[in-house]
Formats: sequence, C-alpha cells, structure tokens
Amino acid sequence: MNDVDVKFMRLALREARKGLGRTSPNPAVGAVIARGDEVVARGYHRRVGLAHAEVEALKRLENASPHDTLYVTLEPCNHTGKTPPCTLAILEKGIKRVVVGMKDPNPSVRGGGSDFLKEHGVEVVTGVLEPECRRLNEDFLLFVALGRPFVISKSALTLDGWIATSSGHSQWITNPKSRQFVHRLRDRVDAVMVGIGTILADDPSLTTRLKRGRGRDPLRVIVDTRLRTPDHAKVVTEGTPERTLLVAGDDTDPGLMDRFRVRGIPILQCPVKDGRIDLSFLMNRLGEMSVMSLLLEGGGTLTGSMLREGLIDKFYIFKAPKLLGGGDGIPMAAGPGAKKMGQCLVLKQIRVRRFGDDILIRGYPGYHHSP
Repeated sequence: MNDVDVKFMRLALREARKGLGRTSPNPAVGAVIARGDEVVARGYHRRVGLAHAEVEALKRLENASPHDTLYVTLEPCNHTGKTPPCTLAILEKGIKRVVVGMKDPNPSVRGGGSDFLKEHGVEVVTGVLEPECRRLNEDFLLFVALGRPFVISKSALTLDGWIATSSGHSQWITNPKSRQFVHRLRDRVDAVMVGIGTILADDPSLTTRLKRGRGRDPLRVIVDTRLRTPDHAKVVTEGTPERTLLVAGDDTDPGLMDRFRVRGIPILQCPVKDGRIDLSFLMNRLGEMSVMSLLLEGGGTLTGSMLREGLIDKFYIFKAPKLLGGGDGIPMAAGPGAKKMGQCLVLKQIRVRRFGDDILIRGYPGYHHSP
C-alpha cells in the first residue's frame, strides 16, 4: 500500500459517504479515477437501480489514458443485477489498474470481480484502507452475513443515568444540537423502532426533521404486543400510513388489527415469548423485508430486551448535564442485568464527541458480530 493509493482511496471514501442512507439494501460505494496526481473523474452509487460508483466515474472520464487508475471502495461487481457488470465497463474503457478498498462480502460473488479483471490483464490491488471501507458499510456487512438489520441503539440519559422520570417524562433530556444529530441518524437508516411504552409516554412522530426540509423518513416500527397504540398517536395520524409498521403478537384479536389496516397501516404478527414479541424472529422478518439498518429509540424495556438477546450492534449514548436527583427514574435498559461487574457488557472502539454541554459516547458491544 503506497501513499498515493491511500490518498485517492480517501477521496473515494468521501464520494461513497454521499450515498449513505440512500442505497439500501446495496452498500454505499465511491470511486475516483486518477491520472498521475490529478483526479480526472469521480462518482458514487446514488441509489438502488442507478449506476454503480465505477460506472458513474467512467461516464465522466472524457479521454481515457493507459496511465489511469480506478479507485473504488468495494470490489467491482461481475454479475448482472439491476445494472450490468461493472467489470465489463472497466474493460471497455481501457482501465489498466484498479485499486479496491475491500472485497465483496457476498459469498456468491466474493472475489469474482477482482479475479475477472486480473484474468483480462488488469492490475488489481486490494485491501487499501480496508478497515475504513468496512466501517463505512458495517450495516451491509452484517446484513449479508446474518440476514437481519444492523441495530443502532440511541439513548439519552441524565448524568446520573436515567432516560426519564418515574412518570415517564423525558422531553427534553438533551439539547437541540444533540437532537439534530439524531435526525441525521434517522435520515441514514432504513427503520426506527420503539416500544408501545414510548408511544404512550411521549407520542413521538419518529420522522426526520433536518434543516431546510431535507431528510428521508425511515420506516417506523412499533413493537406493540397487545396492539395498544392509540388511534390518535402521531405514528398513526402523521406521515405516510404504510411507513408505519405495527408489530403485534400472533394471537392478536383480528378486530383490533382491522382498526389500523383500514387506515392503510400494515401489521406484522410475530410469536410471543414470555409475554413479549420474539425479537430475534422480528429482526429476521425485518431482514427479509430488506431492512438493512435500524435505529432503536425504544425505552428501557425494549432496549433491555434487545441487549440481553445480543441484538444491538452499535451504541450512541448521550449524557446531558442534568441530575434527576433520585432513585426512581427509568433506566436505559430495564430488566435483569449483570450481578457482578465482571459480567458487564464492555463497549469497544469508544469515541466521544460533544454537542454543546452534551456528551455523546459511541461504542460497539463486546459480542458484536463482525462479519
């Protein structure tokens, strides 16, 4: 790996980030074409069904040179899907050197693109900035490996560790800067999930509200075993009905379900385990629905259940400089926890960031399933 390859792969990563939140269930991919020390073309995968990053860059390359190098964050595809193989476009343009950030993790196509190019006389270098390329598409990697969404847990806590008062009141623990960051997270995920407790306590809309009206609303998943969501809840009355998914138990009264179905709101019935929705089953069903990434904004009960089932892959924990001042608040994760400190779940790869007086801690759980 030389410094020049690293430099241009960083630019390809910058291109790829432009597509974050818009390519699911495909990965976000960026590409640049360099000639000497100059970038002569660039591109990124904008959304499913449109040209891949390599083709976007190749279309912008006016006069190809035998000295051109294509840098791409993910191995070029060598199969026909919604678009033709990128490998053929590379050969047709006469590119003689390709630098790849990471191999395609899909078992059915792994290595195919690189091998095909090599067989046709193209020099292929792989693994340049691979950790950064994998981090960029961590949701895609887990989705391909396990068939379920990559789950990000977001919690906002007081400094003494509570997500709400004993009455369930939680608006607002964090400041506007922190809340705007959460809206950026919603803009990048396929779905946001809460439990019925959050709906009853806060009546959130769970939409994306970014400056200048930009942003995409994720699918709103409401875990509601006994279907207690009120008719007047914002997730029912606001936004597009089919963008709300109510998750109910498999023994739910058909009459209760009809109340919502006549309004165009879909209901997913799942098995019930210990009186609650079987969350592993739910995650697999969401995966089958092509939900690749999910932001868990649930209360303590749902977060605790997801945590104990090992279904959270990344944590965003906000700490605000407020003290509830008592021991009767609602914790971040309810239910039975570790009995000894040595049994605690340890977060890895910690990063800390400030939003005004709020502190954001980002980390990955020790059980994280790295594909």
